[in-house]
Amino acid sequence: MARQPSSLRIDDPPAAASQLDYAALLNEEQLRAVEAGDGPVLVIAGAGSGKTRTLTFRVARLLERGVPPDGILLLTFTNKAAREMTRRVVELAGGLADVRRILGGTFHHAAHVLLRQHAGALGYSERFTVLDREDARDLMVTCLAERKLRSDKRFPRPDLVLDLVSLATNLQQPVSQVLVDRRPQLLPLAPEILATATRYRQRKAQLQVMDFDDLLLNLKRLLTEHADLREQLTHRFQHLLVDEYQDTNRLQGDVVDLLAGAHRNLTVVGDDCQSIYGFRGADFSNILEFPERYPGCARFTLTRNYRSTPGILGLANASIAHNTRQFPKALEAARAPGPRPTRVSTLDATEQATYVARRIIELRDAGQSLDAMAVLYRAHSHALELQLELARQGLAFRVRSGVRFFEQRHVKDVLAHLRLVNNPADELAFKRVVRAVPGVGATTAEHLWTSLRALPAGVSLAEGLARDEVQVHLSRRSRPAFERFARLMARLERPERLRAPGTLIEDVLEGGYAEVLAAEASPEDGAGEDLRQLAEFARRFEDLPRFLSEISLVAEFAAEEALGADAADGVLTLSTVHQAKGLEWSAVFVLWLVDGRFPLSQAARSAEEEEEERRLFYVAVTRARDLLTLVHPVSVLPREGERILLRPSRFLDELPGGEGAPYDRVVLASAEAACPGPPVGPEGPGTPGPEEG
Repeated sequence: MARQPSSLRIDDPPAAASQLDYAALLNEEQLRAVEAGDGPVLVIAGAGSGKTRTLTFRVARLLERGVPPDGILLLTFTNKAAREMTRRVVELAGGLADVRRILGGTFHHAAHVLLRQHAGALGYSERFTVLDREDARDLMVTCLAERKLRSDKRFPRPDLVLDLVSLATNLQQPVSQVLVDRRPQLLPLAPEILATATRYRQRKAQLQVMDFDDLLLNLKRLLTEHADLREQLTHRFQHLLVDEYQDTNRLQGDVVDLLAGAHRNLTVVGDDCQSIYGFRGADFSNILEFPERYPGCARFTLTRNYRSTPGILGLANASIAHNTRQFPKALEAARAPGPRPTRVSTLDATEQATYVARRIIELRDAGQSLDAMAVLYRAHSHALELQLELARQGLAFRVRSGVRFFEQRHVKDVLAHLRLVNNPADELAFKRVVRAVPGVGATTAEHLWTSLRALPAGVSLAEGLARDEVQVHLSRRSRPAFERFARLMARLERPERLRAPGTLIEDVLEGGYAEVLAAEASPEDGAGEDLRQLAEFARRFEDLPRFLSEISLVAEFAAEEALGADAADGVLTLSTVHQAKGLEWSAVFVLWLVDGRFPLSQAARSAEEEEEERRLFYVAVTRARDLLTLVHPVSVLPREGERILLRPSRFLDELPGGEGAPYDRVVLASAEAACPGPPVGPEGPGTPGPEEG
């Protein structure tokens, strides 16, 4: 493979003969990016195209050209990525220079190192303390206590106020603007929230401490307010390289531009088609508008994919082509053809879970380890039925970067209400639900429970909650909310409600728990969607005891795994697509591909949001190496006697159909009966799919 001298925009400085045969170790696309000269360089690295390999070889090439190791700044998004890149650079170029002198790591790590050297310019001691998340929360708790809040509304928990402050910092916006754009339901509390955020900043300055966001913010201040130090640092770092550039936020983008300085020796590597963290503050414009901010930049595209089969990549390419805001490219497979992706229509969520569990068992019995398989979905609530089915089948599974659905705090809170209705003697359930009442803490909950147990036999829970000898333990502030809680329990205890567990869950939300969520969870957490899905799931049960009995199955299965039950066949991964980014498996199942679930209705309200949802689908598809199965129910369970039909995800409908479809079609018999119409198989309309029925 010939070297491409046309890709160089300056002459290479004299250097020793190359230690590496780059042409033999890299493909042509990677080689051009590695050999690029000085100045701004944009590398659009498609999924599975060797992004990390390209970046580490470029570092090695810079060292060969004579760039000193302490003149290189390598920024990554995770410590794991930094360690892996450092290890590879040592292997490649350890004989050329002391690679340990390269400043490499996360944005926050690099900022920490630099601020230790120059914090005095900002009025900080060089011994300033860095707060971890728990420390920052404790300080926010102190600030809330100092405010002595007396609002009758539920004030956001400290973690949520921290999240608001953090997002404002990373978006480089006032907290007030973040409230308007992201949490409008909290606007009635805006004066207190803003005052608390201000107090939090003041207390950090007084204590000579910084949280993680301050590290980046203060580095930007250092570079902006002190021209001499900015010149010193830009002179020191002759080359700046940034990984996963599509995920940078506004603050990180500003820091990168400031550090690049006048020499503009900046290499950014990323994939615009995998920019999926807008809800966290990632700024898609950083990568999309890079050529405009750096006119004349060299641009290289890596399209040779070493992960997936041609069929999987064909589907991914066909989907992402519908996005208009992107750097156009088409992934090309380095691998031989394999099984075509499969699109499966099931009757409902229960059959979806049954089908997926059955296919996983078939693959396991054919020799595939569970470790090599994953089930992906848009939100954790979409794995509700599947978790139950996996527990029934005894299949070991882990939920990546999250807890099992029924172990989530908000789910346990709502289920505690139902447990208490089912068994008024459940002390643990009572104390859990009553502590959600504003002004009721652990001590008051204990007094309330003791008083209730002392009432005469035959007094219902709702009646007991209304009695003076129980309410005497309440403060004046907590009484209105407690009386609302008592009315809720009276409603839940009605006999007709016990035969409708789905309605019970809706009652809990309407009875005050929706307000708890608004104050304690971000919309991005998906807690509200989780509970709506839980209510839908509960409707299939004829009464409350049967529903609670089914839920206990998953809890028992989880307990067995926690006690060390062996998983000889490995452990299946369940994950949201966001948490799966950067990972890969041999076989991948993507669930709930219906409009409103994937894409989420609240996440696709504009053209820009819909394109991010389509990028999310693209990420899900490109996690699969060999087998890809796309599953969508055609209906939800009956409500008021009529089954509700669902529309397949627009990301499926916009793919080519008929003979040009990039998948084989499987329509289960029950799904066909619920939604009549000829199944579409690989040979076209009217031909059964390969696994139909």
